[in-house]
Amino acid sequence: MPTKKRRISLKDLAAELGVSMATVSRALRNSHEVSDEMKQRVQQLAKDLNYRPNPFAQSLRMEMPRQIGVVVPNLVTHYYASVLDGIEEYALEMGYAVISANSHENHEREEAVIDNFINMHVSGIIACLAQDTVDYSHFKEIYDMGIPLVFFARTCLHELFSSVVANGAEAAQQATQHLIDTGSRRIAFIGGPNHLDMVIRRKHGYLEALRENKIPIDRELVACGKIDFEAACQTTNRLLDMPNPPDAILAFNDIFTYAAFDTIKSRGLRIPEDVAIIGFTDGPTAAFVTPKMSTIEDQANKQDSGVEQEAVMISYFPYFAASQRRYSHSEEPKNLLLCKSKFSHNSIKRINSFIIIVPKFIYVVFWLFPHLSVSLHFETVLRLVAGLLTGERKVRAA
Repeated sequence: MPTKKRRISLKDLAAELGVSMATVSRALRNSHEVSDEMKQRVQQLAKDLNYRPNPFAQSLRMEMPRQIGVVVPNLVTHYYASVLDGIEEYALEMGYAVISANSHENHEREEAVIDNFINMHVSGIIACLAQDTVDYSHFKEIYDMGIPLVFFARTCLHELFSSVVANGAEAAQQATQHLIDTGSRRIAFIGGPNHLDMVIRRKHGYLEALRENKIPIDRELVACGKIDFEAACQTTNRLLDMPNPPDAILAFNDIFTYAAFDTIKSRGLRIPEDVAIIGFTDGPTAAFVTPKMSTIEDQANKQDSGVEQEAVMISYFPYFAASQRRYSHSEEPKNLLLCKSKFSHNSIKRINSFIIIVPKFIYVVFWLFPHLSVSLHFETVLRLVAGLLTGERKVRAA
């Protein structure tokens, strides 16, 4: 078996030419400190030996690594995988690499990931909180160090960091209203921990719909707890065991949606005749179960009115100057609420006809304008955001 060739280094080039590594480095960068003859010799040898520079090492020497750290709570669900896909696509266009990590919904892992990102000298961080994170000291440390950070979906410390969230309150209110309009009166909400702002927004929308329709709020129908499939199944069973069980369920995310769906089916109940469901879920699986799942879904790569791939969700990454490794917190954080909802009615007989215009994917776009001032950057970004928010979110039901 042939032996593998070792990667050629600056040291190898220097040894071959009998010069210092500094001279080789300068020659490869076309520095005026090296003669044209030496530049030619070094560059020719580098070509002959197939020398390739290490961009990570170079960025560390310059203290400007072009890498973005992204931490998500769960890479298994379609939503976070899609978000990461969008981040990587835009980062690549802007010349950045993405280092992604999964906190597995665990605060200690989240802290360890953030610590690793700091040690790797990433240019900035994009984060979505783990469900059990209530201590934000590791994020405050990032602020004190001047490292750019943007939260999405599940956020905190709005006075310190910029964030991007979808209008979950409006979507939940409209979904609940639709359940009411189709005859449901005892509507349950099942969701994650109460301290998560994402849960707060969606629960608020649900409660507002009940209040507007003068439907009494039964606290026993509001069940918030751990984001876990088995726990969600237990919650659904508890609700269905009530003397006066719910006739509809609004589910916080895909885990709760499928847990409720599976539990209802396992008890021999009919969907939606006995119990209707609408859930926040983003994967295509909802269309392939029987009956088809009722969802508030984010859509990608959908053509609408002749516009190709209209589903570009945007956020922004705080500006930092290319000549500086750390971000100056001279601007107030920008907390972006993505897209106001509105209706388009087709047929009142099928829940399929119920459409809400809201964001499709939370893709993070890196607007890094190194030659602009911070204030001009944010002004420019907000104008771009206003012009590009053309997403669609559809509520579908069985």
